[in-house]
Amino acid sequence: MLNLVLFGPPGAGKGTQSQKLIARYNLVHLSTGDLLRAQISRGTELGLQAKKLMDEGLLVPDEVVIGMIGSALKENEQAAGFIFDGFPRTVPQAESLDQLLATHNTKVSCMVALEVKEEELVKRLLERGKTSGRPDDQDEAKISRRVTVYNTETAQVAGYYATQNKFHALNGIGEIEDIFGQICAILDQHLPATPSGSQQAAQEVKA
Repeated sequence: MLNLVLFGPPGAGKGTQSQKLIARYNLVHLSTGDLLRAQISRGTELGLQAKKLMDEGLLVPDEVVIGMIGSALKENEQAAGFIFDGFPRTVPQAESLDQLLATHNTKVSCMVALEVKEEELVKRLLERGKTSGRPDDQDEAKISRRVTVYNTETAQVAGYYATQNKFHALNGIGEIEDIFGQICAILDQHLPATPSGSQQAAQEVKA
């Protein structure tokens, strides 16, 4: 099973790359933001609590997020693997994810971090806010707060995966296809040894 933690601050391009990786490797995309917004759209109690926190640029409690991830894993037991997008955000979450995956007889294959400077992130998110409808994409102060949270808490997760020799950093500024190719080159090293595995994927990247 191929399990990727796709990492980077808000606006780094994780969503764009996730869709391309899903198509190539037949992975299930687990975005905590999407899972939470689904709860919000249904008007559940969890959704209402999450909306208040998200609108303020704050993080949702770990136990809530882990619970949602666990449910998603159970619902997709036959998946070829997963992309964890926007999770884990802290070292305790990374530890909890390792424990959760172990109960499903799998583990994180690697972590890929897209690195983008703050001024570019602000520019991207303000532009996205014109169409996303998300309040936290339309307020520069909230955007800066989200980036600060990432830099002070989430970036520490890189060190956690580095100690496991699973951390890979990539420049998140450039042509989408070029960045995608670099991610694929990393993932191909972690693919299960099957006839349709790394050799096929590598040939597609080179094509």
